[in-house]
Order: sequence, then C-alpha cells, then structure tokens
Amino acid sequence: MKTAVVLRPLGLGDLLTGVPAIRAVRAAVPDHRLVLATTEALRPLAGLIDAVDEVLPARELEPLDWSGPPPEVAVDLHGKGPASHVIVADLRPERLLTFDSPGYPGPTWYADEHEVRRWCRLVSEGLGVDADPDALDLAAPAGPPPASGVTVVHPGAAHPGRRWPPARFAAVARHLAAQGHDVRITGGPAEVELARTVASVAGLGEEAVLAGRTSSLELAAVVAAARLVVCGDTGVAHLASAYRRPSVVLFGPVSPALWGPPARAGLGGGALHAVLWHGDVHQGTGDPWGTELDPALAAITVDEVIEALHALPAAV
Repeated sequence: MKTAVVLRPLGLGDLLTGVPAIRAVRAAVPDHRLVLATTEALRPLAGLIDAVDEVLPARELEPLDWSGPPPEVAVDLHGKGPASHVIVADLRPERLLTFDSPGYPGPTWYADEHEVRRWCRLVSEGLGVDADPDALDLAAPAGPPPASGVTVVHPGAAHPGRRWPPARFAAVARHLAAQGHDVRITGGPAEVELARTVASVAGLGEEAVLAGRTSSLELAAVVAAARLVVCGDTGVAHLASAYRRPSVVLFGPVSPALWGPPARAGLGGGALHAVLWHGDVHQGTGDPWGTELDPALAAITVDEVIEALHALPAAV
C-alpha cells in the first residue's frame, strides 16, 4: 500500500492545531496509509484523529525510526527550516512537502499567520486540496469519563510565563462553585501541588483535584464531557476547541491571533470560546518560554474572567 508520512512531534496544542492539516493530507491521498510521526506521550491522543492509520513514535528534531520503503509523500508539519525538513527528506519520499527554506522549495512561511491556518495552507498549496481550518474535532475516548459534566479549571502551563497566578484561578474556581458548578482542577503529574493549592484556596475538597490522577486519554474524556473549561494558553484550551466545549482562555506572551480558539457559536447563539488578552502591554512580544509571569497575562483580573464566563450563554 502507498504511504504518506506526516511529521508533528511537539506538544499537545501543536498536535491538535495540526489536525485540520492532517485531515487535508488524508483528503489529498485517500488511498494511502497515513502515518503520523509524533511523540510517544501523544500516541494515545493521536489515535483519536480519524485520518491517522498508524502512529510512529518520534523525538523532536531527531531521525525517524523508519524501516519501511520510501513513502510516496512526506510532509513536515514541524517547522519552517532545514532542521526538521531533513528528517522527512531522509525518508527519500517521492514527494516532499515543506515550507520554503534553503535547499527546500515550498510555500512561504508567514510569522503572523495563525498556527492552524499556516499548516492548512502548506497542505493546500503543496498538495492542491482544500483544507478546512475548522476541522479540529477529535473523537472522544472510549468509555465513560472519570468525571462528566464538570467545570474544568486548569491552572498549569508548560512554562511560568504562561501561568496565571494560582490565587486568581482559585478565586474563579470559588465563584464557579458558588454558582453551582462541579469544579475539578486538572493538571499533569508535575502540577499536583499547584492543583491542590488552587483547590484548597478555593475551598474545594481533595476530590476536586484530578491533577496527576488522569491519563492523557482520561483528561481528554473529562474535557469532552465538560460543562465549561477555564485555562491559559495550553493544550487543554485546544482540547476544549476539539470537543466544542465552552471555554475562557487566558493569553499572555503570545497573541490569540496566532494560537487562539476558532470563532464558533454555542448552543442558542453567542460565542463558544472567550479569549482574554491585554495586547496593549507588549503586542505579543512576550516570551512563551519565560520563567516569570508575562505582564500581559498578569494584567488579566479575576473580575474580567468572571465577566467573560457570564458572557458565554452555553456555559453559565
């Protein structure tokens, strides 16, 4: 069988923003076996993408462990330059699709383009197929979620610059609980203490803490069945987009024009996702890998978040 290999070994948000482009590759070569090269940690979630036939474990900017014959098509959805292009080129595909860089002809990379639209354009221009940026939906994991119909408050982020203060998340969680929401605090194994702190300050019991108690698939199931999601610019925000759950997303170092959720209407009309960002602080020139709280994120107040929550008709 003919094969197409797509490279996307990054974080959760990167995987989910790449889903429309992956679907477009599938549409371009419907008779090919589509292999997605991504991290071992993301393998379970990659299996929920209906366009993917096989997941190949990959490490960022390292050669792929590929033992099959050269694929007919190889697509670099990782980056804009030779460091990632060479990884797919080394597979010796019949057709190689990358952004333009020295030695690799292709579409032009635009730094101010939204992440979803960027990769859709690469596939659309390179393979001559329509790519729908709104094709973000993800299949729900099999089986009942660990918690259904809950309001998810996710205080963590990969880097401190993108972590809104825990006391403010706690204030929002306390408000939601007072409004009758069944609030759960989510996070990874490294965020258990953060989640416990938020729950404690919010006056919630230990049962409200899901951090460290859910696998990636279980977290996805919780979000898929959630009433509402409140989080920063993290992978959980993209899960809320993938499952069309109402969300309030807090941005800081990076503009939502680059990574924000799609403009969708909720049940009964009104926005499905609300975005908060004080772009006047630095116009998106903050450091997403920063070790200190980004000033644009710090400028978001608890009252603003609560107001945004009440502006979501489907959420509150």
